[in-house]
Amino acid sequence: MKEPAKSHITFVIVAGIVRPAMNLLMRKKWQGLEKLPAGGFIAAPNHCTEIDPLVVGHMLYNQKRMPHFLAKAGLFKVPVVGAVLRATKQIPVERSTSGANRSLQIAREVVDEGGAIVIYPEGTLTRDPALWPMRGHTGAARMALESGIPVVPIAHWGAHEVFPRYAKRLHIFPRKTSRLIVGEPVDLSAFAGRPLDKATLTEATNVIMEAITGLLVTLRGEKPPAVRWDPSVHNQSAHGRFIERGENGPGTATGGSAKASDGGASNENIGDSTA
Repeated sequence: MKEPAKSHITFVIVAGIVRPAMNLLMRKKWQGLEKLPAGGFIAAPNHCTEIDPLVVGHMLYNQKRMPHFLAKAGLFKVPVVGAVLRATKQIPVERSTSGANRSLQIAREVVDEGGAIVIYPEGTLTRDPALWPMRGHTGAARMALESGIPVVPIAHWGAHEVFPRYAKRLHIFPRKTSRLIVGEPVDLSAFAGRPLDKATLTEATNVIMEAITGLLVTLRGEKPPAVRWDPSVHNQSAHGRFIERGENGPGTATGGSAKASDGGASNENIGDSTA
C-alpha cells in the first residue's frame, strides 16, 4: 500500500523546509541504503543528539520511505504541531494499555503502507560519556516479535558536532559531515515461538543493540566499551534531560543527572521515543 495522499502532501511540505536546512548544515555520506526492505519496517538508530530524528528522517525520505516517529501523546494536542503529527501519521505513545493498543494499530497501518517506524531503543539520548549506544529498552523488540516487522539497525555519526548533546546553539562552521550506515535486518528468528517475557525481550533487545553498535564501530573506527552503559548502575534517570557535571563534550561525565524533560517518552508495550 502507498502512503495516503494527505499524509504524502504534508510530508512534501515539511520536507521542503527540513531538507534544504539539513543540506546546508552538513555534508552527508550514506552507506547501505540498498539494505532497506521493500516493505514497511522498524528503523532502530543510535541516539546522541537532539537533531538525530532530522538526520534519520532526511535519509529515509530521500529513499522515498516516509518516516514515522513515536511521539508523546500530549504533543498531539498542541495546536498546529498536533495537526502535522496526525496528518503525517506519527505514532502517539501512551502509558495506558488501551492507548498502547491504539498506538500499535497505527504502527501496523504504517507498516502496511510501506512506511518506516523509527524507534530509538535507548529511549532517550545516550548517557554514555563517549556517546556509544547504551542499554536499550524492549519496545522495538516487542513490536518486532509480536508483529513480525523487520528491524533495520542504523548508525550515524557527525550530527553531534553540529548540535552537541543538550547544546543551546548550532556549530555550523567549519561545515561538518554526517555519516550514516544502514545494516541488514536483525535476525530475530532465534526468538520465534518463545514467550514474550522479560528475559526474551531483553535478549532480543541486546541483539538489536549489538547490531547498532557494530555499525557505529564501522563509522567511528574505534572500539566500544566492553560493557554497555546502564543508567541505573550509575544512579541516573532512564529518561528525561541529563546534564554531565562540568560537561565540555563526550568523556567528561562524572555521573550528575537532572530530571528536566528533554521530550523523552517510553512505553514498553509499543516502543521508545524522543520525538
